[in-house]
Amino acid sequence: MKFRTFLSTAGVLALTCASAPAADKDAADTAVEAAKKYAGTTISIVWEAGLQSLDPLNYSGPQWEKLTGIKVKVVEVPTDQMFTKIMQDFKSGAGAYDALNVIPSWMPDLARAGALEPLDKYADKFGYRDELQDIAAAYRDNQMQYDGKIYGFPDDGDVMLLYYRKDIFEDPKMKDEFKAKFGYELAPPKDWKQFDEIGQFITDKMAPKVYGAGFFRTAPYPQYMFQERFRMEGGKFFNADTMKATVNGDVGLKVFKQMVAENKFMPPGVEQWNFVDNLAAFLQGTTAMTISWPPYGRWAAGYGSGEEALKWVPKSQVAGKVGYALTPLGRPELGVGFDLSVSATSKNKEAAYLFIQWLNSKKTSLERVQLPYTLRDPFRLSHYASEKYRALWPDAPAYLDTIKTSGEKGLLDLSLLQQDKYDEAMTKAISSLWAGEDPKAILDRMAQQFDAITEKVGIENQKAVYKVWAAKPGAYPQ
Repeated sequence: MKFRTFLSTAGVLALTCASAPAADKDAADTAVEAAKKYAGTTISIVWEAGLQSLDPLNYSGPQWEKLTGIKVKVVEVPTDQMFTKIMQDFKSGAGAYDALNVIPSWMPDLARAGALEPLDKYADKFGYRDELQDIAAAYRDNQMQYDGKIYGFPDDGDVMLLYYRKDIFEDPKMKDEFKAKFGYELAPPKDWKQFDEIGQFITDKMAPKVYGAGFFRTAPYPQYMFQERFRMEGGKFFNADTMKATVNGDVGLKVFKQMVAENKFMPPGVEQWNFVDNLAAFLQGTTAMTISWPPYGRWAAGYGSGEEALKWVPKSQVAGKVGYALTPLGRPELGVGFDLSVSATSKNKEAAYLFIQWLNSKKTSLERVQLPYTLRDPFRLSHYASEKYRALWPDAPAYLDTIKTSGEKGLLDLSLLQQDKYDEAMTKAISSLWAGEDPKAILDRMAQQFDAITEKVGIENQKAVYKVWAAKPGAYPQ
């Protein structure tokens, strides 16, 4: 769908809904009506720089101003600077930001510091509780609250999916030869042993035209894949009694060795691949499997290929040939995500709240997760079931069903005080792995860094936060 057509259609819908009778008002309409008293105000919102910001800059921000008279100033900040900027604004008391995008794993730090405004009273005042129940449980139950209070509305259904080439997996000759060799059907791998066997088989048959798989390997994303695999193989990050790091045991070593070994059936130089390198290889048809976030699936189908903002995305050579599945072992990492929050130092708290309620509402969020050029992914039950979304390309129903199932089974990112420091330690460890260092030595160093961070934070403080996180259903596989 062309952006201009989509914008026009959505704008008409929004304006139509804004004039609906009071009895028919939903959370979006309620927010609009309540916000009109703040017409002439300007609110600021921190948003990830780049593609993500095109949503409030080109779409939702202008719509909100048209509906309410409130202007939206978008403060674009690179992801790796967002936490620091938000905390600096809070500590200084400057109040430069009204609304915030918050990565859920930061919530313990920000909530305990007092940097986030509790949202419960606003949700009750403006009738938003019911619509929150439509948010998929993986995000609603794990990413919305801290210490029993709502501090953010989950707004992005990030989760890792396995993408595979249906035309290769369903080729009769490949299927017969694979089953004859391994004794089971050629299908999306259920575990990492099958992943290795399938990947090596395809590489042996089709390389250099097509390799069995490819992954992004460079910082900062591979640490999320490590978090998933480590836990699914039985690993625990810490001893819950002492908070001593336990990432350097046998499980960590097994996972690190697996990650190095699988590079052998991936394209040469894969150790240096970033997000775009891996995307390009898969869309150009040179890898048969990969794992990434939901935008890969949309772009592989050719959705949004006419958008100016997506000119950097290679034209898909595999549209109609891509299947979607759970990652091996069936519990994919949710991987990052975003919440919408209100800054505790905002001078326009209610106006900021009403904007994020409208953004996050069933109606507006459904429009936003269909924007082809941003990276917001479906996160509501109504998104997965939307007939409009399911008609966007032939395999969209399978895509949405897989996102829904993956979210239901998803594993949470580790979320502790100063989580960014633990993430940095894991990221550096994986970079050392690709550089050829000894896996055990890397893991021992990572564990020492974990322990140093924990001691700096305070063992008892961190133990309390870890206990809460580890008790969540998405923390460790049951």
